[in-house]
Amino acid sequence: MSIFSFISDIFKPAAKLIDDIHTSDEEKLKLKNTFTKLENDLLSKVLDYETKLLESKTQIITAEANGQSWIQRNWRPITMLTFLVLVVLDSFGLLAFRLSEDAWTLLKIGLGGYVAGRSVEKIADKIRLK
Repeated sequence: MSIFSFISDIFKPAAKLIDDIHTSDEEKLKLKNTFTKLENDLLSKVLDYETKLLESKTQIITAEANGQSWIQRNWRPITMLTFLVLVVLDSFGLLAFRLSEDAWTLLKIGLGGYVAGRSVEKIADKIRLK
C-alpha cells in the first residue's frame, strides 16, 4: 500500500459522512471542498518529503560514486557479487547450510536498494540540472 492511497483512505470515511449528513447541498459541497483541500495539502507535503528523501539518497550515492577510495566506489558491486555467489552456491546445494529466510529477505532488500541506487546514480546529473 502506498502512502498516497493510505492518505486517500483516511479521508474516504469523512467524505462518506458528509454525504450522509442531512443538510443542504451547498453546505455538503463546502465541506467536501474543505476535505479535498486538506487531502491535497497533505498529499503535497508527502510528495515534497519524498522528493527531499530522493535528493538526499542521490547525494549520498553520488558522493560514493565520486569518492577517492576504491572501496568507497565499489562496495555496492562487491556486495551484490557476494550475494550472487551465495545464491548460486545455495541453488546447487554447495553450501554447508541453506540460506535462511532472513538471508533471502536481506538479499531482496539489498538487490532492490542496489538497483535503485544504480538508477539514481546514472540519472543524478540529469536531475541536478533541473
